[in-house]
Amino acid sequence: MKKIFPILMMCVLTVPALANEYGYDSTPKRDNYVGIRIHKNENIAFGIEPGVGDGWTLREDSFGFGAMVGNRLTDHIKIEFETEYTYAKQSGYNFNVWANMLNVYLYQQFGGAVEPFVGLGVGVSGLWGDADNGMDDATADMSWGAMAGVNFALNERVDLSLGVKYQNYGDLNLQGNGNSASVEVDGTELYISAAYKFGL
Repeated sequence: MKKIFPILMMCVLTVPALANEYGYDSTPKRDNYVGIRIHKNENIAFGIEPGVGDGWTLREDSFGFGAMVGNRLTDHIKIEFETEYTYAKQSGYNFNVWANMLNVYLYQQFGGAVEPFVGLGVGVSGLWGDADNGMDDATADMSWGAMAGVNFALNERVDLSLGVKYQNYGDLNLQGNGNSASVEVDGTELYISAAYKFGL
């Protein structure tokens, strides 16, 4: 977490100057866009509550990737569909998560090419999990997230975004060999994304 803030500040200071240098039109446009996103989960958490005994939480750093398609509805609002995949393995457990989210972002433009934002998302996640003791489960569950970051317009067509997101992926109910456990999956992600903008 500590590393991303100096990077964000450096970009906030330099991107407007680059935009002015290359004649970037600072007026927000109602663009469509497609893009890719890479994220690092800072301690993705698996809260495990066994059928018998006390619960515990597994935490694991992991990486994931995704894609998005969206549209700027107004000068300050964007709507986006995002799909992303995350994998984690820890202490005898394996988890795969595929989240499909509808995100809404609120932007405020500064310096011609810098747009801090906040956002909320809801959707459905596919969850797969198994344990060394024979328990497993595969299900779909409600997912939600909240994010904040900064979007940088590198030129008229390409945007770069840096952000942080909290994501609740949903719950699994592992069962097998007479054992059972419920697992709540959530995580805090640092991400970078690149988007290509195109008009209708």
